[in-house]
Amino acid sequence: MEVVTEITNVEFGKMINAAANALQDNAEKINKLNVFPVPDGDTGTNMTLSMASGAEYERDEIDLRLGALAKATSKGLLMGARGNSGVILSQIFRGFANAVKDEDVLTARTLADGLMGGAETAYKAVMKPTEGTILTVIREAAAAANQAAKQSDDAVMVAKAAYDAAETALATTPDLLPVLKEVGVVDSGGQGLVIVLEAFYAVLSGQEIKHDAVDNAGLEAMIKELHNAGVQGELNPESIEFGYCTEMMVDLSVGTTYDTDFDYDQFYAYLAELGDSLLVINDEEVVKVHIHTEHPGKVFEWGLKYGSLRKTKVDNMRYQQEEASVAAQQTKDAQNDEAIQVDLAVIGIAAGSGVQNLFKSSGANVIIDSTQAPSTADIVSAIQASGAKQALVLPNDSNIFMAADQAKSMLDIPVEIIKTRTVQQGLTALLVGFNPDAELTDNAQNMTMAINDVKSGSVTTSVRDTTIGGLEIHVGDAIGLLDGTIVIAEPEGDIQMAAQKLVEKMLDEDDEIVTIIYGADATESDAQKLATFIEKLDDEMEVEIQAGDQPLYPIYLAVE
Repeated sequence: MEVVTEITNVEFGKMINAAANALQDNAEKINKLNVFPVPDGDTGTNMTLSMASGAEYERDEIDLRLGALAKATSKGLLMGARGNSGVILSQIFRGFANAVKDEDVLTARTLADGLMGGAETAYKAVMKPTEGTILTVIREAAAAANQAAKQSDDAVMVAKAAYDAAETALATTPDLLPVLKEVGVVDSGGQGLVIVLEAFYAVLSGQEIKHDAVDNAGLEAMIKELHNAGVQGELNPESIEFGYCTEMMVDLSVGTTYDTDFDYDQFYAYLAELGDSLLVINDEEVVKVHIHTEHPGKVFEWGLKYGSLRKTKVDNMRYQQEEASVAAQQTKDAQNDEAIQVDLAVIGIAAGSGVQNLFKSSGANVIIDSTQAPSTADIVSAIQASGAKQALVLPNDSNIFMAADQAKSMLDIPVEIIKTRTVQQGLTALLVGFNPDAELTDNAQNMTMAINDVKSGSVTTSVRDTTIGGLEIHVGDAIGLLDGTIVIAEPEGDIQMAAQKLVEKMLDEDDEIVTIIYGADATESDAQKLATFIEKLDDEMEVEIQAGDQPLYPIYLAVE
């Protein structure tokens, strides 16, 4: 194995892009490590999109000093961070970047310093650090890298030590966090970090990095993220350097034009010279490419050398931007007109058109769709677009807390994050605690107190077999969660029966009202049947039914 005493911009770029690709390949594997067997486990997706944003910023950075490239990667991760796992990953790279900010290249020593800086910053970013998580994995990886750097000037050995220690630490996460042991999984965020460090080691050691079969759905999400990052709504069409969004799918080693066997590095390097926002994903049979370029023909000609073009697409982004700029200006004008009357913006984060309308009617004037966890940049943009002088944010999901906090730190207006863990808490905070004429801090205090007035229930379908809290759960069971804890598992996916048993657990003699919010996979008739059941339990209980259209959860219940 060749000794690597210096990591230049070339190696570093390969490391970051390899990590982004590896996370993409393993996103579904990481998603399945969600402790709860609910269908919205998205750690892998969030880490993939966060890292893809970091890789995009790194590729676009013109300063080739390692300190500048690390800073660009960190900025991209910061802006693209989704979910708590994505935010912690961004903090690891933030600490890494700060530790190597003055370096032209990386050595074994400074690589280790970067990892130690990443561990320190990540721990500081979490108010109550929990062992048995990604934090444990980065701490152990950094410590091992530090020891290796004391003994060798070979960056490969440092990367290997970090990767090996990360794998070992990941295996111990169930011993440190009892819920992981009970469910029989390792920490999902820690698994994502192991994949990142494995990619770093593979690049530095010269290993061939093989990607799993091309995941078109996941890749399309990444392409959308990269495209949007490269072409902002405020951008002047004339300032777009590379004007054609170009995509192709190539069937490798077939067709009349095929004359070159596929080599990832060679294939990527040529395309990198033709533009930016480059994404190359391949398996043994197919390679898919996304790039912003001035020469779509050269991209296609390059693909033809390696096989047969199955699919091509070219969009003129300058033309698109002209249309988008007109629409954006019209929207901005409308927002500015409204902003004259809006001193305080209330930002509700929710999925489902009905749920979003409930937030609007309850006092939220800006809605962020949470069908996919919003990034830090999404939250920042929403607050800035409101034109308000101060803002309240209702995340309605604990997995959005860190991205919201990160967005707050990037804004120059007062912002309060109300730590609502559920849609039900968010609506209650608005209806009970919000006063548009009150001071920001008073509203934050009153809304936070109001959260205690509601019990949140939800019903969904299990996506895997597990045992948690002593409850045996099978794939396809209807499961009921009370304030985030699974308390019901009903065989054969009987959503109605699970909802009825759940509401029985939720109600006590002091309760006065139950609100049923039915989702996209339920009907008003389902909700009415549940309401009838509740009224038979207590004929004095007031029951309200709302259409939420929320995905994944057929029934939300709020008991007050």
